[in-house]
Amino acid sequence: MEFRLLGSVTVVAADGRELPAGSAKRRSLLAMLLLNPGAPVTVERLTETLWDEEPPRHSRTVIHNHVSGLRSLLTAHDAPAAGVELVTDNGAYRLRTPDQAVDTIRFDRLVARARSLDDAARAAADLREALALWRGPALAGTTAGLPLQSAARALEERRLAAVEDLARAHGRLGDHCAAAGLLHTEATADPLREPLVAHLMHALGRAGRRSEALDWFHRTRRALAEELGIDPGPELTDAYARLLRTDTPPSRPDAAPRPALPPGRSDRVPPARHPSDQEPPDRLAFDRQAFDPVPPTRVPTVGGLASVPDQRPAPAPAPAPAPVPVTARPPAAPAATAAQHTPWPFPRRPRGFAGREDELAALDRATAAPGAVALLTGGAGVGKTTLALSWAHRRHQDFPDGRLFVDLCGHSPLPERDTAAVLRELLLALGLPVERMPATAEAMGARYRELTAGRRMLIVLDNARRSDQVRPLLPDGDDCVTLVTSRDRLGGLVASDAARPVPLAELSSPQAVTLLAATLGPDLVAAEPEAAARLADLCDGLPLALRLAAARLATGPARALAALADELADEQDRLDLLDVEDTSVAAALALTVQHLGEPARRTFRSLGAHTGATLDSRTAAALAGCRPDEAAAALAQLATAHLIVQIGRDAYTLHDLVRLYARSLPGDTDTQVLPRLLDHLLNTLLTACAAAEPGSEPCCALPPGTRRPAEVRPFPDRASALAWYAAERDTLRGAVEAAVAAGLHDRAWRLVLLQWPLIVWQVRDGWAPLLEHGLAAAEADRDPGAQSRARALLGWVLLEEGRPDQALDHLERAPDLAARAGDGCAQAVALVNHAVALARHGDHAGRARVHGLLLKALSLAERAGRADLVGLARQHLAHECLAAGAHEEAAQHAARGLAVAEPPFPVTRRVVLQTLYGRALAATGHPEEAARHLGAALRTARAHQYGEGESEAGAALRALSDGGAAVAGAVAPAAAPPAAVAPGTAVPATAPGGPAYARPSTYPR
Repeated sequence: MEFRLLGSVTVVAADGRELPAGSAKRRSLLAMLLLNPGAPVTVERLTETLWDEEPPRHSRTVIHNHVSGLRSLLTAHDAPAAGVELVTDNGAYRLRTPDQAVDTIRFDRLVARARSLDDAARAAADLREALALWRGPALAGTTAGLPLQSAARALEERRLAAVEDLARAHGRLGDHCAAAGLLHTEATADPLREPLVAHLMHALGRAGRRSEALDWFHRTRRALAEELGIDPGPELTDAYARLLRTDTPPSRPDAAPRPALPPGRSDRVPPARHPSDQEPPDRLAFDRQAFDPVPPTRVPTVGGLASVPDQRPAPAPAPAPAPVPVTARPPAAPAATAAQHTPWPFPRRPRGFAGREDELAALDRATAAPGAVALLTGGAGVGKTTLALSWAHRRHQDFPDGRLFVDLCGHSPLPERDTAAVLRELLLALGLPVERMPATAEAMGARYRELTAGRRMLIVLDNARRSDQVRPLLPDGDDCVTLVTSRDRLGGLVASDAARPVPLAELSSPQAVTLLAATLGPDLVAAEPEAAARLADLCDGLPLALRLAAARLATGPARALAALADELADEQDRLDLLDVEDTSVAAALALTVQHLGEPARRTFRSLGAHTGATLDSRTAAALAGCRPDEAAAALAQLATAHLIVQIGRDAYTLHDLVRLYARSLPGDTDTQVLPRLLDHLLNTLLTACAAAEPGSEPCCALPPGTRRPAEVRPFPDRASALAWYAAERDTLRGAVEAAVAAGLHDRAWRLVLLQWPLIVWQVRDGWAPLLEHGLAAAEADRDPGAQSRARALLGWVLLEEGRPDQALDHLERAPDLAARAGDGCAQAVALVNHAVALARHGDHAGRARVHGLLLKALSLAERAGRADLVGLARQHLAHECLAAGAHEEAAQHAARGLAVAEPPFPVTRRVVLQTLYGRALAATGHPEEAARHLGAALRTARAHQYGEGESEAGAALRALSDGGAAVAGAVAPAAAPPAAVAPGTAVPATAPGGPAYARPSTYPR
């Protein structure tokens, strides 16, 4: 697994696939963690990174959700096996990665090694390898916060320093032309950076190009005066003076090594150059003389698209061959003797194209091999054709023999193009006379391959649907490049013709805002930056949706981005608003859906009822009412058609616009889609509870009539269960809202309470609104037991959020509600929570009441035969007795709690009780036995990576060595077990269905 910051912030899986890192804020959080590899980054620092101005009220919740999403992404792609771990550490987050997994670290190490070498050739090789890690501006795709802006500037300075080092290495090797070429590009991009221009002037002078070097000085002097009102500094003026004093002889023609050409490219014509990397004027004149333009000859448009002739200069036409009958035609000579019609027709350059630098670079790499076939894939409206045409126009100099464009109409209102008809048009465009046209498709294909062999051409095959639709249209020869666009993955083309896939995803938030600015004008977007970012998110970063939104705004009565964003926020109207004249998001998606098989179409329709953005085959099976294997096959088809995105093994995500379109489709009369989904989630939650809190009893039974899914997701351990809880938090919240809206209150409150393992683990993470929904649903269901559990958990959350008055109101009412329901276990839970809250926020005189509440909870737990609740009550009694000085009673409760804290109860429970027992033994004059128990607690905590338990046991052992009487008070708060230190977590006293305990900062193993 790799992490890239030198360009767009991306995560790359072990198989080389780029993983969906999420929104700009999630990428920004990841970037800040990677900029501090292995070091803790506080929530405050992350808040400063994600929000320029005042952060929102629930910024901690947003940060935690992003951390949870990253953790789920990493876990789904075997990050632990690669040594990658995102952990919570003492009020902060820490991303542990191998050094070689982060490109910034690799870059710095290569540069440092190069600077330590005396061998200029080896140093240059290291510096080239380091600079090759850069894929664009550093930290692209992140928010514009000051911390990341400063980091990006610092990284850019390090890159420029490495470029200057490489230029010096070339100079030490005597290759001054290479040094000048390297510095030329950078100086063109940053013409006011005087030291860089000075280095360029030195290199040009040593290369015998003094006039060009002097021209750079005068150009920079004028720019400094016009833009900054200053004169050149000493470094630049010194370089100028040195050039005037020195009569440098010109370099020999063979002094500089000849630049390497891409594999498979001949050197008959110059390679394409960036506009900022031109040769000296005399070389340009040579190039122009070699390629004087010829008058364009009009030829038929290939694929029926309107296009304009390519005005690129082309070689003079070859003489036409004498007509030869088709049946007796001799073999075609290389370089296509029939070529007479130049230049070639091609669609115009797309207007308003913005961003996509990474994808353009990926196309460069994919088309570098001889006879390359690049496969540009992505969903409807993601901008495949626009990107393909933009790349083709950028690289037009690479294809002096022409470019051809074909719309295959694979996903189109028009019928799919016939192969023979397409080949006929291609042959006509290549100059083959009509009278020499072969009679069959096979013969036309053979002639097409003959005419393209030896040519240096680009063939763009747009909108393909199947591999067999593309294969007959592939040209022959190593100098032709084929660029295919498709909504399908076309794996067959990858297998048969080594096509190089270039997946095209939705635009990141900054890229989407840039596209809006290119379409609407920068002033309008700059006036409402927050509304523009919101509009980009509502359009899912889909270029088609963004252009439609821009069109609606530009042609509407008002030109306010915020007003349009408010309209799009209503899911009921969003798709209708993204419909302008004959173009709409829904129509684009419909062209994809109509080609699906019926099982995949049925599954797609059912996704409209899904309440989250992620799903697997089990969830899809519940929605569609089919078997998991059938759902898996349907999901694979939907992913191949780019209607959903595969993010891991049996893990998919779908965008809001796609989900809204699925919801809008007319379906069958299946009214059980939502109930099936809710029942699937309830069954999964019960399984997750059992794995997250082994030994605990369920906090509730399934409601009557609940369906048992065909297959329930297994959870091998506690960590996997908690990771699932965190990853599905948004889905579960949406399920609660959907259940309430449908009047399924018995499902709604269970969906809330069954999340208790994550709630008590991250108790300060904004759970109150969800628990209030659960309480309201329990009241609507008229279930006092459910109300008791909801109030007990809500009270604990409010207590940890610093709202003790509201918390005590809920906690005081919870025991009576449980008693009314006849639920002794729920009553015991409520009593323990109430007792701990009183101990923390009551006065000293209330200790007797706290003790009484805990004893009553213990009695109810013993009567119900619930060993987990018995251990919980005795744990808190031992802690309370130690705080009150009742050391003998504390020892008795701790010892009896230990007797029941055996597997399958969590090992952390035993560590807490054993530490309490050791403290009590020390306080009652048994130091040797105390040391034995504290040592055992310390070793167990360390073995299971229970950081807080290790800390508390160690503190008690140290206090024991200082004096036994001090051990009883050696562990922080007296009213509750020690607090966990992870952001958003605290020590939960209890949970609705079973015991909780002092939470470690990392999951116990």
